Amino acid sequence: MASKRFRTISTAAAVAVAVIFAIFFFTRHSELFSQTHVSAAPPAAQSAQSNGAQNSAIQNGASQNGASQNNSAQSGIPAAPAAQPLPPGTIAFEAKAVTSAQFLARQHLTESQYMTVAEYVEAIGKANNGKTTFKKGETALIPGIEPQPVVEKTRPYAKETEIRAIYLTGTSAGSAKGLQLVRHWHEAGGNAVVFDIKDSDGTINVPFSHPLARKIKNFPISNLPKYVRYLHSLDLHVIARQALFRDDNIAKNHGTLAVQSRSLHQPWRENGKLVWSDTSNKEVQDYNIALAKYVATSGVDEIQFDYVRFPAEGNQADAQFAFQKDPKSKMQRDEVIANFLDRAYTELHPMGVLLSLDVFGVMAWQRNVDLRHTGQDVVKMAKHCDVMSPMIYPSHFFGMDGYAHPGDAPEHFISISMERFAKVTAGTGVVLRPWLQAFRWRTKTYSPEYILAQVGASKQHSGDGFLLWNAANDYSKPFAAMPIIMKNPKQYLYTPPTAVAQNAPAQNSKPVEAAAGGVHHP
Repeated sequence: MASKRFRTISTAAAVAVAVIFAIFFFTRHSELFSQTHVSAAPPAAQSAQSNGAQNSAIQNGASQNGASQNNSAQSGIPAAPAAQPLPPGTIAFEAKAVTSAQFLARQHLTESQYMTVAEYVEAIGKANNGKTTFKKGETALIPGIEPQPVVEKTRPYAKETEIRAIYLTGTSAGSAKGLQLVRHWHEAGGNAVVFDIKDSDGTINVPFSHPLARKIKNFPISNLPKYVRYLHSLDLHVIARQALFRDDNIAKNHGTLAVQSRSLHQPWRENGKLVWSDTSNKEVQDYNIALAKYVATSGVDEIQFDYVRFPAEGNQADAQFAFQKDPKSKMQRDEVIANFLDRAYTELHPMGVLLSLDVFGVMAWQRNVDLRHTGQDVVKMAKHCDVMSPMIYPSHFFGMDGYAHPGDAPEHFISISMERFAKVTAGTGVVLRPWLQAFRWRTKTYSPEYILAQVGASKQHSGDGFLLWNAANDYSKPFAAMPIIMKNPKQYLYTPPTAVAQNAPAQNSKPVEAAAGGVHHP
């Protein structure tokens, strides 16, 4: 009986040992099989898994890494090496379809440190070992991403500083060609650039949210502080031009804010063109001041107001403005302009930017007919700005001083204009920095020598630097003239006093031409 009990116990023990051994064997075999299966996965699958993990790591890498480590610890499998962190400023993109580096460059250019698509494509290629096309499921590294918004500060600049500038449209300024033109101008001796923030058609070239702003999808200058920073890196004085009251967008899309026709009771037209907002309308004025203040926060050094006036042509008797609706008011157009500038200057100057004004060249003659129409009283305007830029294009002085072809007499009209402006603005403290003609319209003598004649005449008659205007941004003649200008500073360049104030906050008070190709209206 004891022997039989002993055999039974022995058999049970043997069965138990066998069961334990079987469990241990199959568990180890399963782990071994699992590890072998992973290591034998096809390289493409491993790459896809790695790419997916890398892309996901940008969004929630910390939680995934932690979960992976916990799972490895529980299963007894050694933890896989942590994914390598991406270089600073680099993000990963998992392609959902075949994707080119050019597409990625265009998508991320605004938030990147790069200025052109071409240079960004090259950078993306370098970051991906020369690869610029990515198949579905592949990961592309996108370098150069910057924290947004970019912060750029206005640079203190003496208003008397001698400026040598060219003008760029907004579309040109934001293009690769425009950037190349800027670099060329800098290399030639230029030290400033004027570019459009808002032109006379009312289009704003930078992102700016306002009920009166025209709605567009793609802005020529998509990141204004970044663009200004680039110009500053070339040691250029940055001037943002803003066309004020000639505004096609407002005239056509916000009719109640346009100049009104007394006879037709609808928006007034200048020679058949619906282009003028009401200069005296406070809502229009507020809109323009808001835009200027926004631009000032983006690091520009100077705000330049153009079209600071009332319409000068068309049926003036039929044009009605907001300031005329009060029959008891005796206010005149020049007072409207002066009051607006007083308000704008008061709000802008504490922000550290200079304020400059474009005015008609003929305003130096102080003719009553010009003053009544435009409202540009140069003496009053000079009290509310730092710089005045008379547009003294020789070709625009029709019938003046007995010249049949004024465009071919640059020395005379530049000299007489600057003499008159200096006399009219004496004692105001305003700096005179003229716009000069850099286009061929109505002159047979346009050439590098034509540029030299204007610059020299301006310098000899109180001109403090110069701005060159060409609506098509063709500056081949000025570029040819610049070597001579820079080699002969006594003849062409203005030397300001050594001790001058910078464009820091200041006190508010300080001690008609035809439209055609290349024409520039104030």
